[in-house]
Amino acid sequence: MPTSTDVRSYHCFIDGTWRPAADGATRDSYNPYTGQRWATVAECTAGDAAAAVHAARAAFDGPWRQTTAQERARLLRRLGDLVERDAERLAVVETTDNGKLLKEMRAQASYTAEWFRYYASAIETLEGSVVPADRPNFLVYTSREPVGVVAAITPWNSPLLLLAWKVAPALAAGCTVVAKPSEYTPASTLELARLIEEAGFPKGVFNVVTGGAEVGAALVEHPDVDKVAFTGATDTGARIGATAMANHARVTLELGGKSPNVVFADADLDAAVNGVLAGIFAASGQSCMAGSRLLVADTIHDELVARVADRVGQLTLGDPMDPGTHIGPVANEMQRDKIRGFISRARAAGATLVHGGDEPAPAGPLFVRPTILTGVKNHDEIVRDEVFGPVLAVLPFADEGEAVALANDTRFGLAAAVWTRDVHRAHRVARQIRAGTVWINAYRVVSFNTPFGGFGHSGQGRENGREALHEYTETKSVWVELSGDTRDPFTIG
Repeated sequence: MPTSTDVRSYHCFIDGTWRPAADGATRDSYNPYTGQRWATVAECTAGDAAAAVHAARAAFDGPWRQTTAQERARLLRRLGDLVERDAERLAVVETTDNGKLLKEMRAQASYTAEWFRYYASAIETLEGSVVPADRPNFLVYTSREPVGVVAAITPWNSPLLLLAWKVAPALAAGCTVVAKPSEYTPASTLELARLIEEAGFPKGVFNVVTGGAEVGAALVEHPDVDKVAFTGATDTGARIGATAMANHARVTLELGGKSPNVVFADADLDAAVNGVLAGIFAASGQSCMAGSRLLVADTIHDELVARVADRVGQLTLGDPMDPGTHIGPVANEMQRDKIRGFISRARAAGATLVHGGDEPAPAGPLFVRPTILTGVKNHDEIVRDEVFGPVLAVLPFADEGEAVALANDTRFGLAAAVWTRDVHRAHRVARQIRAGTVWINAYRVVSFNTPFGGFGHSGQGRENGREALHEYTETKSVWVELSGDTRDPFTIG
């Protein structure tokens, strides 16, 4: 782990060049567990963002647009190999930057390589189509062409993996990218830029600008940005979407969630307890797909809550680099205070505290106690709003109909899980729940080849899978007149 005297210095990456911010400003990055300053990062300006967009546009209009799918696939496979080679180093960087468990970041970094390999194969097999023409003198076909310059704006919770969800399909499609990581966790994005440079991507194809809201706004508002891919808070996403659409830029928005874990009385309770723990307490609850609402059949409510509370009491809060740690710190003071505020207000509104609470945790200043709240009502803030922390709200239900109604009584629709041994019920309930991902007897599983995204306020568009390639391409229809006959210019067809 870097010490207080081992401070790294990161510049931004524009047009294949590492450079300081235009005005020389920097921002310090602190290790959430130790509180030590471990890196300084360029604090870019709107001018830096404009320079990065200009570089991306020049690269897109230049040779990159003419590359074949096979050439792009070769570079992506090379990048995947480099990410796999450096997975341990990337994981340490991410844990140092955002405080999440090293074992989780290690798994994510290794798995990230598969995104680049998958889209290498996907772009080599992406095909257009020949359309059956309703006129005998025409050949009609379609092709998919890159959208153009992409602004990829990512959050602080899983910066490298969530960046790959955007960059891999974008580069595969033939787009160019300007990445803007969270100002709290920029390091792994800059480390990925080094690997993209090493892989041999042409200059300007991938650029990174670091900094705060000013930089993100400059990208979203730039008229030469053709698409914005954003992961983050719902309110911010709504503003980004409106601004991008005003410039006629396409958007993919992966936003918040208030996802239900629905446990029926016939469920395997040991498995369900594991799913509840993974859903809300893994990553200290800092996950868009967090299973923050536990909906449980009233006949097993007390037993399941007791089992979950017992397991939570055995979790270790501590050094995220230690393999024995279950819960690390949250990423920053702002998030810690936000989470504790939710807990405090829920208790004041009458919630019963089963475990945890808003008091400081002894493990360190940025730790939040894993918290379980019962006795809440469906209209309570703690049930309606995304906390983005290790806080579980529990509601009982009487029957299947009420379970589905409670699950869907939310403005979000990102994810859900159904726990039951009844195969008919499992599929029946999964079909009725309005969410982009529904797990059956599992939780928090994603893959490069399976689309991910939300309904309602959880966003629009899909990441991962072949559907993501469609998010970064436009369909072109080509009509070829075959007869050569002179035609009446004032008729159609």
